Parts: sequence; structure tokens; C-alpha cells
Amino acid sequence: MEIGSLIGLVAVAASAFYGVALYNGLVALKHNASKAWSNIDVLLKQRHDELPKLVEVCKQYMGFEKDTLERVIKARSAVFSACENGDVTKVASADSQLRQGLGNLFALAENYPELKADANFQHLRDRISELENAIADRREFYNESVNLNNVRIEQFPDLVIARLCGFQPRAMLEFLQEEKRDVDLKSLFS
Repeated sequence: MEIGSLIGLVAVAASAFYGVALYNGLVALKHNASKAWSNIDVLLKQRHDELPKLVEVCKQYMGFEKDTLERVIKARSAVFSACENGDVTKVASADSQLRQGLGNLFALAENYPELKADANFQHLRDRISELENAIADRREFYNESVNLNNVRIEQFPDLVIARLCGFQPRAMLEFLQEEKRDVDLKSLFS
């Protein structure tokens, strides 16, 4: 075999191995983003299961705060529906509404000493707060995984493999504008 043919064969083999390595790296990023979303989904479902219990405990003490309780349940359903449809943008929007409703619910609970003293309420409030913190942590991990995926499929030479193999960008789980706005402290204490 001639040296030129051998060099050509080695170059083709090296290019093939490089292409396979790029492809495998893109597959790993895609699956990391999927895994990160699955982690969020598990936590959202756990919170979804805890919320009716919290609302039932609150109903015993907060009969006339029905509007707040209904908003929490409505937002809970919207989050669940968005998760079932795999719509990250709608999950973010619905989750923001749910967190706002929970904030209002916990703020209103301050007006009900018997509710605040109820062991079930305390347990559920703490459990939901833990889930909220875990969701925030997982949300950060998900967004980092999505960012890495999206950057790689746009960079050369990865974009060649990404386009040939149909890799798509993924949506970030972003905060809504009202969540990023400064809190009006005067309104909270009036």
C-alpha cells in the first residue's frame, strides 16, 4: 500500500471518529437536558399532589378566602396541563401564577392563628417550601443543560452534525417579567 493511500485512509478514519465523537457529545447534551426536565417534572408532580391537602386544611379555617384557594387550584391545574403537554413556556407561566397564589395563601394564613398553629398546615407549608426550593435548584440545572445544548448545536463544526441529524434547540425555563420586578414593600404592609 502506498504512503499517500495510507495517509488518506487515516484521514478518513480520523474524520469519521471525530464525527462520531461530535454526534455522541450532542446526544449526551440532549439527554442531560431531558433528564434535567424529568427532575423538575417529578418535583412539580410532588407539589401537585401536596397542594390539594394544603387547600383542604386551609378551607377549614379560611372559609371566606375562597377566591385565593380557587386561584391556587386553578394554577395547579394549569401547571399540570402544561407539563403533560411538554410545553416549557406554559409551565413557566403557570408555575409563576401558582407561586404567586401560594405566596398570597401563606400571607393570608398569617391572619388565622389557629391555621398557623395547625400541625398539618405547618407540615404541608414546610413540605411545599422544600419542593419550591428544589424546583428552583433543578430549574437552574435544567437551564444550564439547555444552554449547553443550544450553544453546541449552533457552533461549528457541531452545527453540521446537528443539522444533519435533526438536533433542535430547547426552550429555557425563564422567569416572567413580574417575577423579576422589584417588590413594592409599601403595598405589602398597607
